[in-house]
Amino acid sequence: MSRAREQRWNHNIHFHRLVTDAVPAGADSALDVGTGDGVLAGELRAILPDVTGIDLDEGVLTRAAAENPGVEWIQDDVMTHEFGRTFDVVASIATLHHFRDTHEALRRLGTLTSPGGVLVVVGLARSTTLGDHAHDVLGIIQHQWFSRTRTLWEHSAPTVWPPPHTYSEVRAAASEELPGVQWKRFALWRYALTWRKPQ
Repeated sequence: MSRAREQRWNHNIHFHRLVTDAVPAGADSALDVGTGDGVLAGELRAILPDVTGIDLDEGVLTRAAAENPGVEWIQDDVMTHEFGRTFDVVASIATLHHFRDTHEALRRLGTLTSPGGVLVVVGLARSTTLGDHAHDVLGIIQHQWFSRTRTLWEHSAPTVWPPPHTYSEVRAAASEELPGVQWKRFALWRYALTWRKPQ
């Protein structure tokens, strides 16, 4: 990976390490859902031999493929695409809020995760509680700091704003669809769901 790519930073790249650190021992395959410009897929390909990125947008996939050889790129809807297999790692960064039905999307991602594999979802949602707004204030402070100390990189993937679901709604859906899921709220307007699929 070039030094310029290593220095890229934005609110999504900031949390990529939550995915790479969660890769189970012995894992071979990964699926990056809503891969966008393919930055996370490229990082996963550096540590895993079999990485697939899927996205609906042709333009971002073209740019992703140019920067990240060795990744299988699929232009399709993850909800309906026939993969014909499961993956040791399923990751989704800032994508879950693009789905109308959070429950259905989480069920689908869980289905695509291999037994013993890990699902990591980093997302954003709508703030409604005092705790949410406190995290947002911290996010403003962190953003100002990192913007001065890192190279802020603007992705080219389509965005959805405002998020249709609240943090409480996403957490409740995850608890229902992914028993034993671990939830953590972060500043920089993000949360993380980590789930190990039973063997």
